[in-house]
Amino acid sequence: MRNALTLLFLLAVAASSALAQQKPAANEGFTAYDVQREVALIGTVQSYTPLSQAAPLGPHLILQTASGAIDVHLGDSRLLAASQFTISPGDKLRIVGELVSYGERTQFVARLLQKGIQVLAVRSVRGFPLSFMAPRNSAQAKAQGGSR
Repeated sequence: MRNALTLLFLLAVAASSALAQQKPAANEGFTAYDVQREVALIGTVQSYTPLSQAAPLGPHLILQTASGAIDVHLGDSRLLAASQFTISPGDKLRIVGELVSYGERTQFVARLLQKGIQVLAVRSVRGFPLSFMAPRNSAQAKAQGGSR
């Protein structure tokens, strides 16, 4: 009886340690954004797509750097337009961001874009895309009963 209890205890310990080593399926292959892993890319825009149909959706550009071409996700295209941050092939950019992985792919996601002296934040320090909020002009506010 004592040998059976010892064997049962050892099997329970072995099973719990095996389960502890497995990752949850929901987090498998996903790397969360971490500002400590950010890098700065400097290069020339080869191509720019304002609304890519490939995941992650939104604006993408291909940046030619000294080490090769990199696909960069830029967040929300409305934020770029509202900030009058235009991107064209041939532009020289400095992009701060991180290469994150999900599934079997990796994607460089930009947090800061710099062209000349213009700098635009497109993600929070936690990696969430910043969204565009349209300003309300005074005529619109008055028509809707806002301050006069």
